[in-house]
Amino acid sequence: MKEEALLKEPFLVVFKRWITSAGGITILLAIVVAIVAAIDAGPFILVNTVVTGGMWALLSLGLSLVFGVMNIPNFAHGEFFLIGSLTAYFTFNPIRLYLKDNPSPFLSAIAPLLGIFLAFFVGALLGVILEKLVFSPLRKRSRDQWVMNSFLLTVGISVVIINNVQLIWGANFRGVPNYWNVDPLNFFGVNLSVDRLAAFLLAVVTLIIFWYFMRRTQTGRAVRAVAQDETGALLVGINLNSILSLTMALSAGLAAMAGASLLFIFPAYPTAGLKPLYVAWYVVILVGLGNVSAAVVGGFIVALLQTLTSFYVGTGWEDVIPTAVIIIMLIFKPSGLFGSEVKGIQEK
Repeated sequence: MKEEALLKEPFLVVFKRWITSAGGITILLAIVVAIVAAIDAGPFILVNTVVTGGMWALLSLGLSLVFGVMNIPNFAHGEFFLIGSLTAYFTFNPIRLYLKDNPSPFLSAIAPLLGIFLAFFVGALLGVILEKLVFSPLRKRSRDQWVMNSFLLTVGISVVIINNVQLIWGANFRGVPNYWNVDPLNFFGVNLSVDRLAAFLLAVVTLIIFWYFMRRTQTGRAVRAVAQDETGALLVGINLNSILSLTMALSAGLAAMAGASLLFIFPAYPTAGLKPLYVAWYVVILVGLGNVSAAVVGGFIVALLQTLTSFYVGTGWEDVIPTAVIIIMLIFKPSGLFGSEVKGIQEK
């Protein structure tokens, strides 16, 4: 495979190729800019970038995965984020109210994790249901213009979910002030809430597990095989339907987990998934469509852009600068900084 061939090359040759590539130059430039900004404005720049970037990486990973494997530009990805927020709220809030009259240190510690992990499974289940009821029938009946058809389908799913959430629960904001009611921690003179630190650590652990799953397990290799060559994967006996369902489940589950982890920042309401959706697409377009590995790096780059913009320009410009960067990048490098891993988009 491609990875095995790279491992046989001398390290210096691989490093030189990487350091002179657009992606390598961008990473080095981002590190330099982050260090200079931290020296100028304070270490909170680095802390905010790392903490926010971990969650954006988790969110973008799911979007990149479903696009890379299934060629689905999922514009309902933000609604999976919303479903995760709602699941966490309706799981954690009753426990929080119970703990006011019945204090329990152990239950207080694990209650947020219960909501977050349940959100992952609810999101994954919804992803499987949509794959079986919506995308699978479309795949059987129409292969022509697949990307456009699936795009329109996800827009329709987004509208349906948003309107149903508003119909059932109204347009009220549902959030929590914090998950863990403890004093913030101090890192390099920067106060960091335990909620933000926990969200970052959860993102890191999830990314490591995901990397191990994709690289070291037979099922993960099957997912990568389908992404590289669907016909070839069928010829070697891979169950395509199972892999596609698993892919959608992972994508939706990761987005829902991100929404649950950030409930204290993004309260649940019908259109809560719009900004996370935009950010996820910023990342995916910036690094290259379907490039799953690069999506992790892209999450931190976009977080750095947002943090710097918010501090030096203003919070209202937080999404403007990343958009401008993406427009400029697409003019000079349409395939993204790290190159697209989606084959034959135009034909599909």
